[in-house]
Amino acid sequence: MNDISGFKDIPPTTLADFLGREQVMDIGIRPLWPSMPRIAGPAFTVRCPAGDNLMLHAAIYRAEPGSVVVVQAGDVDYALAGGNVCAVAQRRGIAGFVLDGVIRDLGEVREMGFPVFARGVIPIPGTKAAVEPLNLDVRCGGVTVRSGDIVVADEEGVVVTPHGRAEEVLSASRAKLAKEAAESLDEWEAAHRARIERVLSENGAASDPA
Repeated sequence: MNDISGFKDIPPTTLADFLGREQVMDIGIRPLWPSMPRIAGPAFTVRCPAGDNLMLHAAIYRAEPGSVVVVQAGDVDYALAGGNVCAVAQRRGIAGFVLDGVIRDLGEVREMGFPVFARGVIPIPGTKAAVEPLNLDVRCGGVTVRSGDIVVADEEGVVVTPHGRAEEVLSASRAKLAKEAAESLDEWEAAHRARIERVLSENGAASDPA
């Protein structure tokens, strides 16, 4: 695919319309502070067993600039990363972290502006002992994520576009956004009301007298 960067202009809400619930992470994977910027990029996938964060710490030196590091963690009892790990990831050009787990040093990470979507914060770090292969399929927020899938995350949620569908989804999303931008609220309301009234009528509800 030639234009992965184009996904940064597509909100998760639009992507979710095309991809469906199975590609949308659950509400526990959320931005860790308000007004976090949208991130978009190819997934670099990591597995960390319970209590251990070694492979995320290794991933920051192996992921390409622009990657979104996506982690399947074994628990929410030990932090996967802290301020220095996030600072190095940021310096190396990683777009952000999407973690099915927790971090620490939130104040430092927030101050540097490195985007982290995770389940929360805990002050105790994990150990560094368990070696796992990188870029295997992972399960994060209820979604199966493969290396190279396109991850888009902002305050609306986290959506994963399978790599093989990226061009199709990007093209369809751009067309949908262009159509919406050209439609006035009056036009939207008229079409919306007609659709709602039709569904109500088909299900035996009384029509709106107004």
